[in-house]
Amino acid sequence: MSVAMRLEPYSRSLAPTGRPQRPWPTMYDLPSENPEDPGVPDVFHLQQPQLLRETFQPPAYPSDNVFVASDLNLYYDLQHDRWYKRPDWFAVVGVSPFYQGRDARNSYVVWDEKVIPMVIVELLSPGTEDEDLGRTPPPSKGPPNKWDVYETILQIPYYVVFSRYTDDVQFFKLTSGRYVKIPSLTHSLWMPELQLGLGRWKGLYDGWERQWLRWYTADHQWLPTLAERVDAERQRVETERQRAVSAEQQVLVVRQQAQEAVQQALLERERAVLAEQRTKQLADKLRALGIDPDQL
Repeated sequence: MSVAMRLEPYSRSLAPTGRPQRPWPTMYDLPSENPEDPGVPDVFHLQQPQLLRETFQPPAYPSDNVFVASDLNLYYDLQHDRWYKRPDWFAVVGVSPFYQGRDARNSYVVWDEKVIPMVIVELLSPGTEDEDLGRTPPPSKGPPNKWDVYETILQIPYYVVFSRYTDDVQFFKLTSGRYVKIPSLTHSLWMPELQLGLGRWKGLYDGWERQWLRWYTADHQWLPTLAERVDAERQRVETERQRAVSAEQQVLVVRQQAQEAVQQALLERERAVLAEQRTKQLADKLRALGIDPDQL
């Protein structure tokens, strides 16, 4: 089920000119780029979010009711509408993949969307590790730390932190308004709201074999990647083709057997006709000799 933001009622006010003012800034009003972005992220920060995107298939939500994003501005405070965080990956269920159902999102604005993300994944980097894990003291002024935003302001139900350097994954679940670390010997966590689990998987993805985070089903089956779905579809088509060829061959065999049966029947009929002719010829010769064949 989706988690809706609790927003205070508001009313549209009028400017001195009498024209209606927008009640709050929307996606179109807010910056979509990170001015402090040092540049292109490393390859892992591109591949891991893509793997999460490809395998995030919550069964209770159709694809047109799920939004996932990586490295996208997440605006969280209407009173400070220029403050945002930029999660490595997050998922929202119960909303369209498009803004207002028609436009690609430049950012995700929680007070405008009215639905908060269900899960956020951060990929540890040496420069952000302390903030990602809530070790950084809260600043005396300015935007709050990432941990405080996810835990206290937005109250994201699930927060996952993964290190590509150590392959360590840490799961946090919001419990009584605070994140509680969930120990896991299997390096995985089941999320009943999504009817999905997120776990550590070792395998080959996009040409790189290593430990990854990947979504799995209730029966502990890893959800397929795009390439795996394409390959499975190719195999299905090939299997159907082989079945069609086999069925066609069986039809040909049955048809050939039928033809052989017809030929055999014709041959037997021809032999019967010849035998009848011979019998008649023999009877005629016996009658010519004055012998009644019926008395023999």
